[in-house]
Order: sequence, then structure tokens, then C-alpha cells
Amino acid sequence: MNRSVVVHHLVDASADLPPDPPTVILSNSLGATSAMWDRQVAALALHFRVVRYDARGHGASPVPEGPYSIDDLADDVIGLLDRLDVSSAHFVGLSLGGMTGLRLAARNPDRIDRLALMCTSALLGPAISWHDRAALVRAEGTATVAEAVVERWYTASLAQREPDRVRAAHAMVAATPAEGYASCCEAIAEMDLTGDLVSITAHTLAIAGRDDPATPPPHLSRIAAGVRHGRLLIVPDAAHLVNDEQPDIVNRALIAHLADGPAPAGTSEVS
Repeated sequence: MNRSVVVHHLVDASADLPPDPPTVILSNSLGATSAMWDRQVAALALHFRVVRYDARGHGASPVPEGPYSIDDLADDVIGLLDRLDVSSAHFVGLSLGGMTGLRLAARNPDRIDRLALMCTSALLGPAISWHDRAALVRAEGTATVAEAVVERWYTASLAQREPDRVRAAHAMVAATPAEGYASCCEAIAEMDLTGDLVSITAHTLAIAGRDDPATPPPHLSRIAAGVRHGRLLIVPDAAHLVNDEQPDIVNRALIAHLADGPAPAGTSEVS
């Protein structure tokens, strides 16, 4: 049964773009909001209509009672595309957003043009750890896990250089509704998209943070190797929020991937 919700979204586009530019959807990570894409919007909006949304249970989006599934999260995106009258779009997702993109590209290939996946996984176990985290958050609130989560988002060097950014990220996680966060944990616990990879035909760029402890580069390597047209980019000096820690590298890679012709397969690493 379709249990889609109307997610909160923002639209940005340069006034210099031609009419009806290509659309790119940005999908946030667990515990974040669409604000996590602030360092991408200006660059991407020069080329695309940029649509950021808050995943269900996060930010200004509704918080339906859980548990949720990855299909629920994918249905929300299809509903958003329908409301925007967009037949197909590029999709960029990080962590939970990347999992949503994988499911969409496999299940609704006609709605996804190009795919960019950051710091994510097709299978992120063990399931019991996600169920335990969901139970903890429901019992004690999201602030209980905020410090541990944000420690994985940024490298120690960035945390030392920019403590204000870390504090803002901590506040964003802590403000996430407990039911929304916990229910998305349950979606990850029950998710196994490894069998979907072979059916994904969208040209796919998988971006890994070299120092990401949550979804290390091998998770992205498996995705790039498993889809039909995949490429892996490993970004140095970046942990889980690679887009926020290394925005210049990520923005260039996204624009090249989304705007150009078919990209060569293989692996590259920024030096």
C-alpha cells in the first residue's frame, strides 16, 4: 500500500537558466534536513532546477507513525515529482538519501535520469544495531545520539577548525523528531538493496569520503561495480558528510556527472 506523505521542499534555480531546465533532487541523510545541501545549492542552481526536500520524519516534513520502509521513502519522492509535474529528474542522495535513490532507480527507472550517491550503502547492517538505536531514541530522544552521530559526520581536523559548524550539526540532529529518526533507523535495518543493483541502468556516480567511518569506501565501491554504468570517486579529508566537508570537489563532480554525456566506468581519487 502506498503510504506516501507530502514532504516539505525548497526550489532554487538561476534566473539565467533556459525555460524548463533539468531538475535535480537532493535527498538528506538520517538526522539531517535539506539544510545539509546549503553548500551545493548555489553551484547546482546555475545548471539545474534544484529541489531540496526533508525526508519524512525530518525537518518540516510530516512525521507519520513508524516503522517506515525504503519503499515509503521512495514513494514520497515520486509524490514530490508528481506535484512538481516532473516526469524524470536527476537524483542526488547521501546516506539514507542515497539508499532512497538506489531504490528509486531500480523500482522507477523511468523517473530517474542520472544518479549520484554519497556515503551510502546497499546493505548497512547489522539490523539489530539499527533497531537498538531506534529503541534508544524513542525512549530518550534524538539528542541522546546526536554527539555520536556528528562525530562520524566530520573529520577530527574539521571539528577542531570549525567548532561552530559541528555545534550546528549537533543541534540539527537533536532537533529531529524521535519517531521520524527511529522509524528511518528501522527502514535501514530492514533494507537490502544488493539485489537491486544489477537492474539499475541510470548512469551512477558513487562518492565516498576516504575517512568515512559510517559507510567506508568499500560500500560505495560495491555500488559502483554492481550497477550497469557506475563510477567511484573517493574524496580525501572527508568523513560522512563529504558534501559539506569538501563542497568544491563534490560540486565539480556532481555538475560534470549530471550535465555531461556518459561517464567512463572505473575509480578515481582526488589527490
